[in-house]
Amino acid sequence: MDDLKKAIRSIPDFPKKGIVFRDITTLLANPEAFGKTLDLMETYCRERKADKIVAIESRGFIFGGALANRLGVGLVIVRKPGKLPGQTISQEYELEYGTDKIEIHTDSINKGDSVIVVDDLVATGGTLEASCKLIEKAGGKVAGISVLVDLAFIPWREKLKGYDIQALVKFESE
Repeated sequence: MDDLKKAIRSIPDFPKKGIVFRDITTLLANPEAFGKTLDLMETYCRERKADKIVAIESRGFIFGGALANRLGVGLVIVRKPGKLPGQTISQEYELEYGTDKIEIHTDSINKGDSVIVVDDLVATGGTLEASCKLIEKAGGKVAGISVLVDLAFIPWREKLKGYDIQALVKFESE
């Protein structure tokens, strides 16, 4: 996956000093790299026989929409509170200082649906864990999690223990 890693721009000291921001816009602008990313994610989803793709706000929508279309399955979007117009269920999760919440529509996942959660990047694992809990609360089964970027130097794996995870590009340090 070195070609995918090379397609991601690293921006030092953004959004603040000491942070290296992994900018996926350069990968998205590269048709070969974006296509390969979707191909790999699609294979993962097909192997797990996904009924639905759950995409996390906001960059997860980029991958989730394309994958749902390729697979011919439904797309479920996870949003912050107050952004979805219908009846919702929510899940709180912990931040470094405080908590946040995400929501899905109550009618977006059917009991027994096999679901793949898609996002652009995993850092702390908080939104991915909350998304999995939402799917399970709605009666679905998390068949897997697919992310483009894994910030492997941040200890997130314990939160998602027991879930099958595809991470295409790993960054071992800041």
